[in-house]
Amino acid sequence: MKKIVYLLMLVFNTSLLAQNRYQPDWESLKQHTDPVWFQDAKFGIYTHWGPVTLGAEDMPRDDPSANGQWYGSQMYYPGQLAFNFHKEHFGDQTKVGYKDIFPLFKAEKFNANEWADLFQRAGAKFAGPVAVHHDNFAMWDSKVTPWNAALMGPKRDIVGELEKAIKSRGMKFITTFHHGYAWRYYQGAFKYDAADPQYSKLYTEPHAPGAPPSRAFLDQWLAMVDECVSKYKSDMIWFDFELWSVITDEYRKKMFADYYNWADSNHLESIVATKHEQIHKYTGIIDFERGRSGELVPYPWLTDTSVGPWFNNKTATFRTADNLIDVFVDIVSKNGCMLLNVGPNADGTIPDKAKALLLEMGEWLKVNGDAIYGSRPWKKFGEGTTPQIGATGNGYTDGNDKPFTSKDIRFTTKGEVLYAIALDWPEDGILVIQSLGDKQDARAIKSVQLLGHKGKLRFSRDHESLKVIMPESKPCKYAFALKITK
Repeated sequence: MKKIVYLLMLVFNTSLLAQNRYQPDWESLKQHTDPVWFQDAKFGIYTHWGPVTLGAEDMPRDDPSANGQWYGSQMYYPGQLAFNFHKEHFGDQTKVGYKDIFPLFKAEKFNANEWADLFQRAGAKFAGPVAVHHDNFAMWDSKVTPWNAALMGPKRDIVGELEKAIKSRGMKFITTFHHGYAWRYYQGAFKYDAADPQYSKLYTEPHAPGAPPSRAFLDQWLAMVDECVSKYKSDMIWFDFELWSVITDEYRKKMFADYYNWADSNHLESIVATKHEQIHKYTGIIDFERGRSGELVPYPWLTDTSVGPWFNNKTATFRTADNLIDVFVDIVSKNGCMLLNVGPNADGTIPDKAKALLLEMGEWLKVNGDAIYGSRPWKKFGEGTTPQIGATGNGYTDGNDKPFTSKDIRFTTKGEVLYAIALDWPEDGILVIQSLGDKQDARAIKSVQLLGHKGKLRFSRDHESLKVIMPESKPCKYAFALKITK
């Protein structure tokens, strides 16, 4: 009888697979087309927030081992700052494990509408939460895992509340997944409470370092992705590095096929972003964490970076709006988009410094959004003399760049209009654009306007360059966009 049931299930599943547009193999997945909305959107926001924040936000930053996003892992390793911090603030690890601090993560001031309002004012066109980080704690109302925000801690469906708030404001909804690394994240915990198999849905089954992921772990990993996607109708999903380093090829392909077929059946234009060139050659958007492409490429891509640390830390330094906006413009000029992280406080409020940076981004986009949203690259991304370490096509390079100058220009286009964005204001009031001399571009220039400034600007042109007389007052604080009509 069992054999008959199995054969019937096999026939049923094979029939369903045949009906699906995408099969779990790379050649089939290669047929998926990334939608235009992503190329138009340019700017998104996401949030690293969860029980990890309880440890991350108060740890001192004067120790190189203080890496907040690894709190749930490092708290189990003697010698790590997080180990001593946990003992002092929460209790000895033999009595108080990571799971035992979940009730303290109450999110008592979390307001999804306030977050969504802020993201909208910042100019984001897509936004959403880290749905589950390396710690395997789901921020949604899950039936797959009991370790979720609806059953413990906040006892609220965080992802569900954000989905409604973000979509109601016209933004696309994104969920990001980092839980594939849970298989390695908790290696040190197996000497403590993770040794008890009753907690395996959180800590994973006890296993030796370097052991391949179990079938049970992989099944749960995929089931969590599928559940979250179908429940909250994600327009875009994003995966951290473990999609290549931990998750097997079989399950990677299943995930892509599941999501693409689900989106297809629900008439949604879906996107998957990953960090792996091996996957990108077949499907999806390539992402550079805290880095960016060094050149203009023919396909859309993504940078994910942060206003400060990934998870909030009360003593951490934050980037400047000038730096964020300049890097953002550089990304867009090369056919990329930016996904900017904000780490909320444990209580659910957005830190004031982060909020101020987002609002400055929004004020800049109010003036210069025409040069960004819906734009496409020109024949070259830009010109200038400032070397950019961050623009190498690799990750983890942000923060090493020298400040841009007025000689650094970035280009975008929209239809017949060319935008030249100067990354600083020229001291002598004359902006020189070498790429627009009539020797480089023979087409006549009819007018030059500065976004945010009324009226046309005076200009002159020779074989070597276009020289634009800038007005006396600046229309914004950073990065100044010229609208050039030919």
